[in-house]
Formats: sequence, C-alpha cells, structure tokens
Amino acid sequence: MALLTAEDILNKKFAATKFREGYDVEEVDDFLDEVVRTLTAVQEENDDLRSKLAAAERRVAELSRSDAAAAAAPAPVAAPVAPPSAGPKPGGAEPESATGMLQLAQKLHDDYVRSGQEEGDRLIAEAKAEGSRIVREAEETSHRTLSQLEQERSLLERKIDELRLFERDYRTRLKSFLQNLLGDLDARGSALPPRNNAQQASTPQI
Repeated sequence: MALLTAEDILNKKFAATKFREGYDVEEVDDFLDEVVRTLTAVQEENDDLRSKLAAAERRVAELSRSDAAAAAAPAPVAAPVAPPSAGPKPGGAEPESATGMLQLAQKLHDDYVRSGQEEGDRLIAEAKAEGSRIVREAEETSHRTLSQLEQERSLLERKIDELRLFERDYRTRLKSFLQNLLGDLDARGSALPPRNNAQQASTPQI
C-alpha cells in the first residue's frame, strides 16, 4: 500500500452520512489508520538507517584500531637491494579513507534523522490539523442542529398555545350558544297556553 503524502492528508474528503449530520465514523477511522501506518513506516525506515549507521560506525572503529596497531608496530628494515616502490605508502590512505567514511556516515545519519523527524512532525501536524478540522465541523454541525431543533420546538410551543386558545374560545362560544338556545326554548315554552286550559276550552258544555 502506498504511503500517505501531505497532499493526501490535506485533500482528504469524507463522505457525509445519510441519517445524521457529520462524517462517516468508519471512513475517519480508516483514514487515521493510514496515517498511523505511514508514521510507522517512517519510524521503521529511521530504525533501519540507524542500524546501518551503527554498522558503518563499527566498521570505521575497526579500521581505526587496525590503523593504530599498524602505526604502533616497528617499521621493517628495508632490504638494500630493493628498489623504491611506486605503490601507496602504508598507513597513508587507510586513515584518510576511515575519516572520510566516518564523516560520510555521520552526514548520512544527520540527513536521514533530520528528514525523518521533519516528515514525522509534518505528518503529525497535518493529522492534528485534520482532526481539529473534523472536530470543529462536527461541533458547528451540532450547534446548527441544536439551533434548528430549538426553533422547531419554539414553533411547536406557539402552535400548541394557539390550539389551546382556540379550544378555550370554542368552548366559550359553544357554551354561550347552548345557553342562548336553552333560553330561547324556555321563552317559547312559557308563551304557550297551559295544557289544561286548552282542553277545557275545547270541551262543549251541556
């Protein structure tokens, strides 16, 4: 799997969920796992470079000890008939080679350590920034949702108050209407002649 780059982290977009506002938790977790794998790979690379540097330093130390032993040994007596050799002088190139190797190893070590630290710091900073952005957007979404719910609750409370007022007014009007109706019926009943008097008036006298 290819390691993440700074552009991958900065340009990463998460899909919005269908049933609630915010980001998909599984997608965010997968992205953070990729960040962890990248940081782990960088750390392993740094450890490998440190082991190679340690091996190079041990080799340099061995060469230095060999040079010191060669310098401490008595110089052999040259044969009178031996012609002068045009080869390299003993003890001349080896110390220079060991010093150059040590300097190169130290430079490589410093470069790799600095590069690894910078890469790790950058990835950590970008991951923190991405995490802060996700948290900030989640908080903003939560605030918007709470505000919307508060508005809807206020609207429902107003509607409930209106319904209660309508019910109270309706009951008052209905009661008044029934009272008026009963009063009208009573008035009509009192205007009719008594039933006994009406029967006597209709019966013929003998």
